[in-house]
Amino acid sequence: MSILSVGSVALDSVRTPYGSAESVVGGSAVFFTAAATLFHPVQVVGVVGEDYPLHELDFLLSRGADLSGIERCAGESFFWSGRYSSDLSTRDTLETRLGVFANFEPKIPESFRSARIVFLGNIDPMLQLN
Repeated sequence: MSILSVGSVALDSVRTPYGSAESVVGGSAVFFTAAATLFHPVQVVGVVGEDYPLHELDFLLSRGADLSGIERCAGESFFWSGRYSSDLSTRDTLETRLGVFANFEPKIPESFRSARIVFLGNIDPMLQLN
């Protein structure tokens, strides 16, 4: 049994009182897939821009994720920047740039359509209906 994960594949910059990270792998599809591949194979559908360091997703490949549904498009990748509070329970969004995600229309490969479980990440509900 495989799981289909459809959502954002992003670059995040995160600040906390304890440290920060710039332009690291993020996005709902990535985070879900990282967790779900501990239990089942996952097939990922998403979009990235020309600037996305695809090699940073190798850890998902090593867990058996199928990333062939990630489309690479001309333009910049989805980017989010945020700052977390000292207890990490709240955060402020500092910047959001949708980039190629703004025009994302999920294309589900035929080989992914037999998935019995689907995770729909942070995507406009109208796109989820498609």
